[in-house]
Amino acid sequence: MITALILVTALLILGWGFYRSQPLGKLGLLAWLQSAVLMLPWLAFFGLTAIGVNINLASVLFLLLLSIGLYIVLGRQLRIWAKAEESVNPSRVSLGDRPAPSAPDESPETSPLTANPSLSPPSIAPNSNLPQIPPEDLQALKGIFGIDTFFATETIPYQNGVIFRGNLRGEPAASHQRLSATLAERLGDRYRLFLVEGVDAKPVVVVLPSANDPKPAGVVQTFLALILAITTLATSLEAGGLMLGFDFFSATDRLPEVLPIAVGIMAVLVAHEMGHRILANRYQIKLSWPFFIPTWQIGSFGALTRFESILPNRTVLFDIAFAGPALGGLLAFVMLLGGLLLSQPGSLFQLPVELFQSSILVGTLARVVLGDALQTELVGVHPLVILGWLGLVITAINLMPAGQLDGGRIVQAIYGRKTAGRTTVATLIVLGLATLVNPLSLYWAILILFLQRDLERPALNELTEPDDARAALGLLILFLMVTTLLPLTPSLAGRLGIGGS
Repeated sequence: MITALILVTALLILGWGFYRSQPLGKLGLLAWLQSAVLMLPWLAFFGLTAIGVNINLASVLFLLLLSIGLYIVLGRQLRIWAKAEESVNPSRVSLGDRPAPSAPDESPETSPLTANPSLSPPSIAPNSNLPQIPPEDLQALKGIFGIDTFFATETIPYQNGVIFRGNLRGEPAASHQRLSATLAERLGDRYRLFLVEGVDAKPVVVVLPSANDPKPAGVVQTFLALILAITTLATSLEAGGLMLGFDFFSATDRLPEVLPIAVGIMAVLVAHEMGHRILANRYQIKLSWPFFIPTWQIGSFGALTRFESILPNRTVLFDIAFAGPALGGLLAFVMLLGGLLLSQPGSLFQLPVELFQSSILVGTLARVVLGDALQTELVGVHPLVILGWLGLVITAINLMPAGQLDGGRIVQAIYGRKTAGRTTVATLIVLGLATLVNPLSLYWAILILFLQRDLERPALNELTEPDDARAALGLLILFLMVTTLLPLTPSLAGRLGIGGS
């Protein structure tokens, strides 16, 4: 049943995308074809498996690599055609094949500018409670524009800044860089220039005081982060005790038994955060302290991390968001694979074979490595299998495409704010339905709803997209998230040889 739902959902998504692409002509159809080539290997795998035709893992990997290569080739061709069309029709500015429409309004307290900077004038009238830009500064701002960067045709007061409507000339990245440099020459570091897309699909420039920049965490927030980190260490120890069949806090003398498990869980969490910070340091972006989310069942659900700098563009958003789950997930995968290779019938943990049906990724990998061992009722596995599996689950949870989770940031970076808003709503609906099976889903849904549902604030250059290679990597890691959390159907598990012949 689940396999059929996957196929139907994928086909509906492809059909909807094809319908939406038709008004855009050959550019829209080529962009749709990009998405189709990435989905076809998995449609082939699940479709053939559903009718009883099994293809090996090597064939799936070959199809995946082939589809990624085609995706990149089509992306390059798409950009060539887009530039050609722009040269024929200069009034139509090319914003790439994955436009970033604006999202619903955000309050001034949570964002330096609303996602819809081109709202009607009554909606963006000056706020009497906010200081306005001095007239001399406004005059200097008007002087930064030119016919070779952005030709401003209308000036609208907005919050404690100003919106300039007009026509973008040239590539968004180059124009934004020149405008920002000119702004800095005239007014120093007092203002920030945002190049975003309005609701009418035309670029607009928003200038806001640098006083609106994100503020660093205060003493209270730092103390809270420390308390949550200590609590997460405690819950990781308790999770280790539960895996070994006892309550750690009732038998603290057994610390040496649970410590390796707790260290393994914390290692995945630390690797995840290190991935974020390595890329953030590379781009000179400040991050808040991680706010770990403790839980008794698996030790932690990961951590919430806030940007304390304005991001220059969507590529930086993607790189920082992607690096955390990539590094943490890689460590977890190595643990899992190493544990499977070390597993034998007399291993410490004896898992019911049905447990391997709870994850497509883990179950398939276990079948490849352990072979006929998955035909028995109990499967002996090395402790690294448990740690790696937990690490993959923690990584996958943070990759859900919602709000300011890593997955939500990745979707926002690739497809823009409107799509990210829709996936956030869809994720909350799926989690709500999943609570009928697993109450933990309700816990995570509430957490997203109250803490992480808002999208990331716009970057300075919101128009320039990540390249096609990054887009392919983003889709790949989101797919791995789905295969980690989605269970195998009994029929598919039987065809794969998991749980009986």
